[in-house]
Amino acid sequence: MSGHSKWSSIKHKKGAADAKRGKEFTKLARAITVAARDGGPNPEANAALATAIQKARDASMPKDNIQRAVDRGSGIGTDADAIEQILFEGYGPGGAAILVEALSDNRNRTSADVRHAFSKHHGSLGEPGSVAWIFEKRGVAVVDGSRYSEDDLIVAIDAGAEDVREDGEQLRVLCEPTDLAAVREALEGAGVEVQSSEVTMEPKSTVTVKGTEAEDLLRLFDTLEEHDDVNEVHGNFDVPQEILERLAA
Repeated sequence: MSGHSKWSSIKHKKGAADAKRGKEFTKLARAITVAARDGGPNPEANAALATAIQKARDASMPKDNIQRAVDRGSGIGTDADAIEQILFEGYGPGGAAILVEALSDNRNRTSADVRHAFSKHHGSLGEPGSVAWIFEKRGVAVVDGSRYSEDDLIVAIDAGAEDVREDGEQLRVLCEPTDLAAVREALEGAGVEVQSSEVTMEPKSTVTVKGTEAEDLLRLFDTLEEHDDVNEVHGNFDVPQEILERLAA
C-alpha cells in the first residue's frame, strides 16, 4: 500500500474524516453530478456513476443527497455544465509524484490555489504527462485485514480480482475498473464486509520519503485534500509508520 493510502486510513481512524464530513459530502456530490452529466443518470449503464454512488454510500451519505446530485447532473434545475474536470501533475518533497484530480467551476482560481499549495510545502507543479505515467487506473476494494485473510477473498478471483495487497491492517483487492462492481458483489455475497470500493490511480512503483521531507509531503497532501475543488489526490510515496502515527496524533 502506498503512503498516501496509509495516511488517509490512519486519519480516518483518528476521527479526522468525521470532523470534515460536510465538506466530504460536498465533494462526493460534485463527483456524482459530473459522472451523471457525462455518462447519464443510470448507474447500471454508467460505471463511473455507479462507482461514485458506491463511494458516497460507503461514506454514509444520505440517499436524498445522492439523488439530488444525480438530478443535478441530469440537468434538473442545475448548472452542472459549469463544473470542469482538471488534472494537475507535480512533485512533492523527496521526489514523490503527485496527481491531483479537481472538479471546479473556475479553472484559474483552482490552478492558482494548487500551485500555491505545492510551492508552500516545497513541491512543484509539472507539465501535463510528467508523472501520470507512474500511475495506472485500478479498481480497489478494501477489507479489514484483522478480520479476514487472503483465503477469504479467493471468491473475488472469478469476478475479476487480479491481486491482493496487504499493509498489516487492510487488505486491498485490485482489479480492472470495469470489474469493481462484480468484485465487490462477490465478496459481499461470500459474507466479506467491504469497507470501501473505488476506482483510483495506483502507483506502479513507490519512493520512500523520511524525516522533515516526509512531514512536508504529508502536509502538502492534507492541504490539497482539504481544498474545496480537489476531488482526489494520489501519490507514489511510502513514509515510515512511526511518522504517520506521530503526525496523525
